[in-house]
Formats: sequence, C-alpha cells, structure tokens
Amino acid sequence: MRRELCSWAFVRAVLAEFIATLLFVFFGLGSALKWPSALPTVLQISVAFGLAIGTMVQAVGHVSGAHLNPAVTIAFLVGSHISFLRAFFYFVAQILGGLVGAGILYGIAPENIRGNLAINALSANTTPGQAVGIEIMLTFQLVLCIFASTDGRRADHIGSPSLSIGLSVTLGHLIGIYYTGCSMNPVRSFSPAVIVRRFTNHWVFWVGPLVGGIMASLVYNYVLCPIKQTPAEKFAILKGTFSAPEDCP
Repeated sequence: MRRELCSWAFVRAVLAEFIATLLFVFFGLGSALKWPSALPTVLQISVAFGLAIGTMVQAVGHVSGAHLNPAVTIAFLVGSHISFLRAFFYFVAQILGGLVGAGILYGIAPENIRGNLAINALSANTTPGQAVGIEIMLTFQLVLCIFASTDGRRADHIGSPSLSIGLSVTLGHLIGIYYTGCSMNPVRSFSPAVIVRRFTNHWVFWVGPLVGGIMASLVYNYVLCPIKQTPAEKFAILKGTFSAPEDCP
C-alpha cells in the first residue's frame, strides 16, 4: 500500500478524479438551472449530463479510469479491480471535487437563477421505496455499461467507451428525471445538498446508486465475464500489490 500511495501515477489518478468530478458536477448541475427565458427540458439536461461524463471519460480515463462516482468506485472494488486504498482516495477526491464544482456554480450563478442548485428530489408521486428502486435500475445499467465498454479482455471491436458511457448516462436521465431528478451518482446529489443545506430523503441517493453499482459488479465480474484469479491474487489486487488481467472466457 505504501508503494502505491507514494507513486506519482497514484497521485495523478486521485487528482484526475478530483478535477473531473468538479467539472462533471459543474456542467451537469449548470445545465439544469432554471433560466426564466429558457427553462431546461428533460432532453437538454439528459444530453448535457451525458456529454459531461463522456467528455471527462475521454479526458482522464487513461489517468484514473474516470470513475467520478462513488458507486462506480465501489463497484470496481467489489470486482477486485482496484485496491482498498485507491477506492478510499478516489472516494475522498470525488466528494471534494463535487463540492468545489457545486460551490463554484453557486457562486457564479445569478441569485435568482441558482435556486436549489438542481438538487435531486422525489417527484410528488414517487415514494422513497420507488425512488430507491429506480436509482438501483439506473445505476445498474450504467455500471454494467462501464465494465463492458472498458474491459481490456474483450477481443471484439467495442467502439468508444466515452461515447458508450455518455449515452448510458443520457439514457438514465431520460427516465430518471421524472422520478428523482436522476442521480446515479451520490456525489451529484450530495454536492448541491450540502451547498443549499437540504437533505430531504437524501439517503435514497446513496443507497440506490451504491446498491445498483454493487449488483452490476457482481453480475458482470462473477457471472457474465468472471476474471480467472486465485483468492490470493484477488487479495493482492485489493492491497494494491498485484494486477493481471485474464482473457474473458
């Protein structure tokens, strides 16, 4: 763990997560602010979030893997793709990056426009249970897409991972906005909630994405395309001392 922590590549990866999450939250939330002359549509917000995540994946995917999302990081940890140490520092970087991004947006948006900073909230007809269910489904498809589109073991042509992941985020928003405003990312929900100090049903936006991400990781990494590793190798990966991809059967 000390070797991983002290490496410059590790520091760059954590910094990349911070910067990319900052930008993702800034542009994503910014697209959903309600300007009197041009109220954002569901399609506009969905495309903006998709473009934001796709752009960041293209920008820092080769540096950190471009998680930008605690649910994705937890999914990679469960799938034995990253170490506990890296997961912890990614989590901290994502939280801080999201807070800074939301804070910058709050500071530069006109007072009559910033409102509640596009905070996630349940629609009038959605119960907390339904909200958790939709967030699980939305995050499940996103994380499944991430694993599949970034799997280096694949021999077939998979196209652009950044485009695939961006479209997956867009897809989630096209349905999720009607239920919860669409989170799929606890940091996207936590950042504006802290800035505007509003946490009504906030637990939904942690439980749903985290459960959905873990479920997708278990399905992909242990059912659909399991990695051939011994228990010792998996433990070494979690400690940050070993990494050896295997061909997908």
